[in-house]
Amino acid sequence: MDHAAINACAALVERGDPDRFLAAMAAPVAARAALFPLYAFNLELARAPWVTREPLIARMRLQFWRDVVALEEPKAHTVAAPLQGLIRAGLPVAALNRMIDAREAEIGSAAPFGDAGALWSYLDGTGGALMVASVQALGGPESGAALDHGAAQALANYLLAVPALGAAGRRGLPEGSAAAALARQGLERLRRARPELSTLPRAALLAGWRAEGILSRAAKDPRRIAAGSLAESEFSRRGRLLWRVVSGF
Repeated sequence: MDHAAINACAALVERGDPDRFLAAMAAPVAARAALFPLYAFNLELARAPWVTREPLIARMRLQFWRDVVALEEPKAHTVAAPLQGLIRAGLPVAALNRMIDAREAEIGSAAPFGDAGALWSYLDGTGGALMVASVQALGGPESGAALDHGAAQALANYLLAVPALGAAGRRGLPEGSAAAALARQGLERLRRARPELSTLPRAALLAGWRAEGILSRAAKDPRRIAAGSLAESEFSRRGRLLWRVVSGF
């Protein structure tokens, strides 16, 4: 294990994805060596469509990660090297490739999701696939419950981000009754996943600790989405994570 590389990934996640950073820090130390590279990889993919207005350059960034996952050559990159280490140690790559493919939808489009089905496909490919990969990296199986749990978490994060996405020029964002329906679908996916979650590595699941509360608030009052008031208090946020660490899902 390259501790310096893991620490570098952790620093990236701490800056760019504080929820997943807290979840990983609540996990056993051994699990962090797998989770931080995966979470940093997710950050790199999430940035690819946004760091340039040139679709070709954005696609080149995604192609770089396809090459990393394919182990075409060792990459001297903060995130690529530890990610390739996980793959060489046996991490299946199907979920990783799905994460890359999902980001294609965001390139060059201000309204990438024409309907709820398109949005769910994206959520399955981003947060859902990341959760699947996280479970597998910690020794668990490819799991439909992990996919549901991760996709619901991704929806919660997406709804939290709606005000910022709108300010950045994104169109076709969920609102009103359509947003409430999406939130209810997310809650149903959490319920569907729950019976199997006890059989999966808890450390991988912790990243979804906020999803149920956020989706419940969105379903009850979708006006809170555009208002940016879905988040709980900081005390509740951290307390809920502690509860999940102790009691599971």
